Amino acid sequence: MESESEHQPKLSPVRAFRLLHSGNMDPDENYTSLSEYHDYEPCLEFDDSELVQNTGLAPLPPELLDIADDFIDETPSDGTIEENFEKELGSPKVYAEIATTSQEYDYFAELARNGAIDVVGDDEVGRRIIVISACKLPSSKDLHPDKLLRYLMCTLDKYVEQDYSVVYFHHGLTSQNKPPLSWLWKAYRAFDRKYKKNLKALYLVHPTNFIRIVWQMLRPAISVKFGRKMMYVNSLHELQQHLGLEKIPIPEQVLEYDKMLESKNSRGGRRKEKDGGAPARQGHSSSDARKYGLSPPATQQFGVSLQFIKENNPDMIDSIPPIVRQCVEFLSQPDALETEGIFRRSANVTVIKELLRACNRGEPLTFQNDPHNAAVLLKTFLRDLEEPLMTFELYDEILKFQTWSHQEKSRQVKFMIREMLPLDNYKLLKYIIQFLWKVQDRSCLNKMTSNNLAVVFGPNLAWPPNGQMSLHSIAPINAFTDFVLENQESIFII
Repeated sequence: MESESEHQPKLSPVRAFRLLHSGNMDPDENYTSLSEYHDYEPCLEFDDSELVQNTGLAPLPPELLDIADDFIDETPSDGTIEENFEKELGSPKVYAEIATTSQEYDYFAELARNGAIDVVGDDEVGRRIIVISACKLPSSKDLHPDKLLRYLMCTLDKYVEQDYSVVYFHHGLTSQNKPPLSWLWKAYRAFDRKYKKNLKALYLVHPTNFIRIVWQMLRPAISVKFGRKMMYVNSLHELQQHLGLEKIPIPEQVLEYDKMLESKNSRGGRRKEKDGGAPARQGHSSSDARKYGLSPPATQQFGVSLQFIKENNPDMIDSIPPIVRQCVEFLSQPDALETEGIFRRSANVTVIKELLRACNRGEPLTFQNDPHNAAVLLKTFLRDLEEPLMTFELYDEILKFQTWSHQEKSRQVKFMIREMLPLDNYKLLKYIIQFLWKVQDRSCLNKMTSNNLAVVFGPNLAWPPNGQMSLHSIAPINAFTDFVLENQESIFII
């Protein structure tokens, strides 16, 4: 027969430590845990009663000997998080998940400020564009290449779940900031399938012999599929055939180098023309037409202002452009709404370009029963507005979002949207956000949570007047968009 003392609750290590230091136990302290009554369920994997002997207090484990005094005096928790969630969970820091030391934090913050790696808007088919500028990379003596690799991977982690493109400006890579060849192979192996799968294009701008030599060395080990994604781009004019350059932050060094190459080529072209060669063909894009003051057709909806669309569509309902309403109504169908990765996947380039031309000509659209076509058009419409939906005026205020307290966020966001947005912008923003709420409500099927939607739509709702967004500004814009999505019912009351 076991004695009654064997069935008495045993002290946990923390309570035992308190008893050792205080000499007595507060009789009113009745905080007990289920682990103190393990006589009916002995030898559990986490049974802390086994740390204490039956006949007395066992020596405390070493990890408890350095407990701070404020922990000893702290009231034991009942296992729940207090009401101040932000305090308990901690305020988010842009680089906290990347840096492992305070020194790395400083390095990574400096990289973000310098713009060595930038995440800009989407291309014409909805792919996020990530820009890497060699001329802005720090010296290898100041920042070990492994830390640069970790920073790059953690930056990409936020976007690799959706289709994306990478633009690498090679000019400016010197012996001081050039990583060793062995590191390049290490970097390629570090980027596993998660990073390579949704990478749709890698543009190597102004490649030199160094790039070509490295490519020839690594080519036997690089998959054919990945090799097809790499493109040598010899000039910015050539890059513009693939991407719009308006929103890409091109370093001044790269611009000057490109001008120098262009002047050399133009001299060569003139010599060739004198020798009887045909002159190079020249043409103007639609953006060039706007730049030269040409008026767009009245039917155009992409690349113009909301006011222009309103003036040329007198039957427009509630300030919602026809193309936006058509996209949203198509995507609101259950089959489309539940499409996995909606808004995160790109579409066929040729199809999207044809749909854009048809819409701007005023022709009826068919999405070819593909939700991704409608999703890309909706994002493209927002991105191509002459002024962002959240307006240039509010851009700097949005960048302050993460510095506000929870109460300030609610008050400031409501004030900005209700009081400072033009009425047409307010109505369109409300229409889109309420639709996106429906999308995230089906996130169990489409995998698009409010956070994922914020990452996709944030840069398409706000950007600076020069059109070039830095990586440092992405976080507050995405956080602002996520907040609006989560609190849309209390924000849009009219």
